[in-house]
Amino acid sequence: MTKPSKSVFNIAGVFRALGYSMAGLKAALVHERAFRQEAVLFLILAPLGAWLGGSWIEKTLLVAVLFVVLIVELLNSAIETVVDRIGTEQNELSGRAKDIGSAAVFLSITLVILVWSWILIPPLL
Repeated sequence: MTKPSKSVFNIAGVFRALGYSMAGLKAALVHERAFRQEAVLFLILAPLGAWLGGSWIEKTLLVAVLFVVLIVELLNSAIETVVDRIGTEQNELSGRAKDIGSAAVFLSITLVILVWSWILIPPLL
């Protein structure tokens, strides 16, 4: 006798995961000043990027790089939270982990500046 196969798509699991994701976004908004600042900039710049972009691909790029900043900031905040959970005393590896996460955020913001410049400046020239 064969066992009934489990469905690959578990709607309850999807909603449970969505709940965890929303809790994570709420935690970032409540506890992470940098994420709040970047979220406000996203709310301002995303509609602006969708309006200023010429083609659909330009619009997509202008908005997508803004999402990248939020994603990287969430990952950086998660790293910082875990490091702080382990201990608050000075530690070379803890400091390195936080610095690397910060560098990732910096690079994602640099990407926004580059993409927005490459797309929006040439038409002005």
